[in-house]
Amino acid sequence: MAGVSNDFNEKASIDKSDSISSVAPARKQHKNALQVENVNAKLANPLDGVPAEQLMADADEFAKSHGLGHMSTEFQKGALIAQNPSGFEALTQLTEEDKAILRREVTHKWDQPAQLYYLVILCSVAAAVQGMDESVINGANLFFAPQFGIDPNTSTGDAGRNQWLLGLVNSAPYLCCAVLGCWLTDPLNQWFGRRGTIFIAAVFSFVTCIWQGATNSWEHLFVARLVLGLGIGPKSTTVPVYAAECTPATIRGGLVMMWQMWTAFGIMIGYVMDLAFLHVRSSEVRGLNWRLMLGSAGVPALFLAIQVFLCPESPRWLMGKGRYEEAYKSLARLRRHPLQAARDMYYIHVLLEAEREISSGRNRYLEMFTIPRNRRAALASWIVMFMQQFCGVNVIAYYSSSIFADSGFSEQSALAASLGFGILNWLFAIPAVYTIDTFGRRNLLLTTFPAMSACLLLTGFAFWIPGTEARIGVVALGIYLFAIFYSPGEGPVPFTYSAEAFPLYIREIGMSFAVATTWFFNFVLAITWPRLQGAFKPQGAFGWYAGWNIIGFFAVLLFMPETKALSLEELDMVFSVPTTRHASYQLKAFFHNFRRWVLRQKIEQLPPLYDFEGEIGEKHYAPGGAGH
Repeated sequence: MAGVSNDFNEKASIDKSDSISSVAPARKQHKNALQVENVNAKLANPLDGVPAEQLMADADEFAKSHGLGHMSTEFQKGALIAQNPSGFEALTQLTEEDKAILRREVTHKWDQPAQLYYLVILCSVAAAVQGMDESVINGANLFFAPQFGIDPNTSTGDAGRNQWLLGLVNSAPYLCCAVLGCWLTDPLNQWFGRRGTIFIAAVFSFVTCIWQGATNSWEHLFVARLVLGLGIGPKSTTVPVYAAECTPATIRGGLVMMWQMWTAFGIMIGYVMDLAFLHVRSSEVRGLNWRLMLGSAGVPALFLAIQVFLCPESPRWLMGKGRYEEAYKSLARLRRHPLQAARDMYYIHVLLEAEREISSGRNRYLEMFTIPRNRRAALASWIVMFMQQFCGVNVIAYYSSSIFADSGFSEQSALAASLGFGILNWLFAIPAVYTIDTFGRRNLLLTTFPAMSACLLLTGFAFWIPGTEARIGVVALGIYLFAIFYSPGEGPVPFTYSAEAFPLYIREIGMSFAVATTWFFNFVLAITWPRLQGAFKPQGAFGWYAGWNIIGFFAVLLFMPETKALSLEELDMVFSVPTTRHASYQLKAFFHNFRRWVLRQKIEQLPPLYDFEGEIGEKHYAPGGAGH
């Protein structure tokens, strides 16, 4: 793996042309970067450098002191494997049967116990619940707004007031997520565990979905949806962590990535429910159709609440509470062989011990912004999370039925067209599991932001087309193309990027900051869209978000380093480059590439910004695959 070399120190921290007075601050910054690197190195593998005899003695003591003495041999072997996972073939302490188990883990990585896949399915249902919670309001907007006297298209002087009130009702869950729901995640997890938190969130989702369907005023519906945020916030933060803590490292990335894919699936199912209940009428219950739309999202939430305790609790959480025997039983259900369970359990144990030692006496919240390396990771994560909302996607997710209806669609056609958006959003999220690690985070965003901007301009300007058939066709085309470009780019990148950009010792805090960011701006977007559309008209409103996509392009270009396939040491190197230096280099690279690939000029290559790169942005791996 690449470290922070002397060449890099000179190139990234101290410009040779700088005055002597700039050297001291640069050295201080470099010292901070090395401190973070040392912390990361310790957390990367706390077993590194421990002699084999000492390691086996420690593992034996661990097993006996935690009621697992009968598994002492497995823990000793597991500790040796955890110290060097790829070097197990050289361990003389392992039998040929042991090595065959570990080989199969690499060659057949998807050969996992049924219990693990059941847990993955449950996490997928949780993601789908969130998607439905977000999207069922889309079709309901067409009906509850006129019924409750907040029709944004009214011809009276109340149009502006109604537009704000409709936005307030739609955005209520995300306001709660940003100011309360996400921040309740940590205490809920501490008190009730991962499963308990998911159960509580699912119960809130179920109850509030039914509650929404029973409301009789916009004020009542607003309160119900506000409480819904207590179900969405903790669930959206806990489920990916639960999946990551329970799955083996060989398949962890792919399974955690599925959160975004199945959220998109839930959004699609929400549109299906809107269309399915469109023509449901009742003389006794006014507005039965929109009530069933909102209530339908409670069904998978109830299934989730009933099933969650059939899955094992997170072994890491159990060990954090000192419940080691339960933790081993949990891991034994999630792994094929006791040797794998012992290895993973012992590694979790030493990692928890290292985290406690490192966290002692440190203010991690403060260090997220005072240490330059951490601050740059926070800035980059903030940019991608902010742009996940201000690219305009949830304008369509929450209001597409109204947008289609305004363009000339009938109610049924508007809901069917919204379903088309949901299908494309889901289908094009599937290949993102592959593309995000193939093309890189930056490249996906830099490619899709301009395309999304063009799609929004196409959608907005279509409202100037006088003919209804032509207008609705172009509006649908613009929205569908937007979904195709969003799903592999700003869909999966923000959560993946934020999860890897922060150093290990502040990663949980960094993710809470990032998730709260996206929910807050989700609220801003949802509350402002009806009034924005009323004041700017569709042309200006879509143009507004088209402009933000161009801003997002340059923000990513200048302030977001690539993180694909980088080791912890390389990540420290990347985020230790001063912001001004990184922005200056990327701006030069942008014009360099434009001249080279667009104007087809023969020009010299720019020198690399980092030691591990070749020509612009191309990573060179050391022999043996050092860049993991």
